[in-house]
Amino acid sequence: MLKSDVVSVMEIERTIYEYPWTAGNFNDCLESGYQCDILIFTNEIIGYAVQMKILDEVHLLNVSVAKNFQNIGVGRFFLDNLIAESKKIELKKMVLEVRRSNSPALCLYDSLGFSEIGIRKNYYPNRNGREDAIIMGATL
Repeated sequence: MLKSDVVSVMEIERTIYEYPWTAGNFNDCLESGYQCDILIFTNEIIGYAVQMKILDEVHLLNVSVAKNFQNIGVGRFFLDNLIAESKKIELKKMVLEVRRSNSPALCLYDSLGFSEIGIRKNYYPNRNGREDAIIMGATL
């Protein structure tokens, strides 16, 4: 991901999340040297991921797929590639947070070998106030 990609990333972010990241969040991640990837199909950004590497672990901060490319295996493809790249550079563990209410993502992560390792109470904003995040981890 380049700074020039943030406009396209934000278009996706706003359409799939009620409480999206801001352009500033993405720009800060780029400036901080986080691993920021985009997934392109026919010259169009259809997905993106932001990862923070800490020693031999990687924290997946954001992984998203455009609405019209969801539920057809694109997310699995993207995650498989992110995991493979992490293994190549000998990272040992991947950790992420996911909304308790995000059943499709929970099923996907479970099928990729992630398991629940904790809860972050009131982590995500929602219409009724706050929602817990399930912390998931996988050994790579």
